[in-house]
Amino acid sequence: MSDMTESDDEQYKDHRVLASHPSQFKILLMPFISPAIYRSTVQAARTRLPTATARSTAGITLPFALFSSSAPTNDMSSQPKVQKSEDEWHAVLSPEQFRVLREKGTERPGSSPYDHSFDDGVYHCAGCDAPLYTSKTKFQSGCGWPAFYDTVPGAVNRHEDRTLGMTRTEITCNNCGGHLGHVFKGERFGNPIDERHCVNGISLNFKKD
Repeated sequence: MSDMTESDDEQYKDHRVLASHPSQFKILLMPFISPAIYRSTVQAARTRLPTATARSTAGITLPFALFSSSAPTNDMSSQPKVQKSEDEWHAVLSPEQFRVLREKGTERPGSSPYDHSFDDGVYHCAGCDAPLYTSKTKFQSGCGWPAFYDTVPGAVNRHEDRTLGMTRTEITCNNCGGHLGHVFKGERFGNPIDERHCVNGISLNFKKD
């Protein structure tokens, strides 16, 4: 990778913008793609984003860009039950868990073992241990992050997220406010409610039945 002219951070921003369309941009998730092909593919995809955005219908969250949400949410309808200081969260979370759960970061695509795991059980919040998702609603989306089509009732909050120049729906743990990822609609994966909760695996702890 010594011939890369873009920083790892810049490459990863492109991953965030494109990876939520797995059928079109699956090549971007290949870990050993050549730098030249990577840059040309990203550039071609960037030119197609405005057209795809224009085709989206009102009321549907745009299925581009996955997780990072640097700006705070304006939705204050539900305050988390578990509240800790920053130092208290640092004491109970790993540095990567803190970055994702408390700073709304994003783990790298394909890095979570939960992405390809389909054992029976329940996925809990890594911050407060609240149950969030069951294995019965998990499916393989090909996006590089664990995907679910529904939650444990009342476990997850939704917030409007207008970062990255678009409107998306961020999902957070109802119990502690930890950042989970984003939810997308209308992608036709064939699940009962046509939603995809695209969740950082680092935000979860799995407990087998």
